[in-house]
Amino acid sequence: MDSVSGEAESARPLRVFFIPFFATGHMIPLVDIARLFAARGVHSTVLLTPANAALVQPTVDRAAAAGLPLRTLLYTFPSSAAGLPPGVENISALPPSDSHKINFAALLTRPDHDRLLRLHRPDAVVADIHFHWTTAIARDLGVPRLSFHALGLFPVFVMNALFRHLPHLAVSSDDDPFLVPDLPHPVHMVRRELPDFLRGDSPISATMDGVSEGESGSLGVVVNSFAEIESAYADLYFKIDRMRSWFVGPVALASADSGDLAARGGNDPAAAANRERCLSWLGTKKPNSVVYVCFGSWSHFSGEQLKEMALGLELAGHPFVWVVREAAGEGWMPEGFERRLEGRGLVIRGWAPQVAVLGHGAVGGFMTHCGWNSVLEGLSAGLPMATWPLSTEQFMNEKLVVEVLRTGVRAAEGARRGTAAEEQGLVGAAEIGAAVGRIIGGGVDAGGMRRRAREYGKMAREAVKEGGSSYKGLTDLIEEIRAWPKRGSGEVA
Repeated sequence: MDSVSGEAESARPLRVFFIPFFATGHMIPLVDIARLFAARGVHSTVLLTPANAALVQPTVDRAAAAGLPLRTLLYTFPSSAAGLPPGVENISALPPSDSHKINFAALLTRPDHDRLLRLHRPDAVVADIHFHWTTAIARDLGVPRLSFHALGLFPVFVMNALFRHLPHLAVSSDDDPFLVPDLPHPVHMVRRELPDFLRGDSPISATMDGVSEGESGSLGVVVNSFAEIESAYADLYFKIDRMRSWFVGPVALASADSGDLAARGGNDPAAAANRERCLSWLGTKKPNSVVYVCFGSWSHFSGEQLKEMALGLELAGHPFVWVVREAAGEGWMPEGFERRLEGRGLVIRGWAPQVAVLGHGAVGGFMTHCGWNSVLEGLSAGLPMATWPLSTEQFMNEKLVVEVLRTGVRAAEGARRGTAAEEQGLVGAAEIGAAVGRIIGGGVDAGGMRRRAREYGKMAREAVKEGGSSYKGLTDLIEEIRAWPKRGSGEVA
């Protein structure tokens, strides 16, 4: 390359493509990461299917209107081949029994990814681990590929340690505890707390070799977390798995700072109404007095369990905002519940503005399913948590919150729990009420937990500020991509 063409190449804006998996909990943080890249001048393109694009398009449009080089690029979702009706393109729209159809659909997207990446020839690709074939495509194009897990490094490293040593296969039953190897502190689990792909055959198990190969060929992993809580796992990840990582989060804080939270929930009028209702109601409450109860976009509880939750929240005696999935149906709510608790309790059906609610001064605690985004958002808000994991890696996240960071308590100590639906024992109202009291009431333990939570919240906010650890992590990553030996020289789309 002569000096003139070399100067032109270095002056051309960096172009990065982002490819999220078909799950809201994967999509929103990766779009937030794309927005962070765009805020640094990187021309950022998010590859999405139409129905999924509708969920995040307001965020993208708002960024573009502010002058950021962020856009979406659509490709077709393979609905018919995956056995799904048109417009159902997200795992949150399906019961767990049908979630494998989304995973199967993901396997069918390889030709579209190959076509679009070869056509537009970006300078780098950041792809969800489900799309492991993008590593080979990027290698053909001579550009780096980075992985995105939608998890922190703690659960990623725990899962890798279990795959390496298989301690869960050496115990005699699903209820016998075993020590997770390689961690810098003792963490015990039982087999029923593990994701199905670690416990036996599952649709995901068949793809794990491809995922591992895609990881090993990547430049590294971009992580929605911050060094102040996970640097030890980044060091171990590199030492044992030879994987590099860059912390760039909590990315939801960047959206909060940009004023972008108003775009959450897409263009759904019901979502906008819920946002106004939540924030107006919270504005009438005392500081740190309200517990926020939400179990994510993919939680499924029986009517009996929902009734116990309602009675438990009533028994606790503290103000609450409780988000209930629209799919919960009817007949579970105790008679007269909302009337009795009018003014003290607010039940939201469907979507709620979680980041905005958690950051509100009236909220003093968070009952959560321990999805990674929720854990990170709770930590960012400096809130103690009552943990109620349900599936996938959520029991691992609970270990981080309760045992490592010590910013939470288990909401269901007495009930038998596991990642399979049939292992979800009934958690009674008394236990639920007691858990709420432990995170939002008085006492020495609650005070220490709240103090630690506030400290981590401050660390999280500092991490994303200019000069903070995650701000520097993003800078280092962009510079590494910019210095890649074979900056893409294809046509600019």
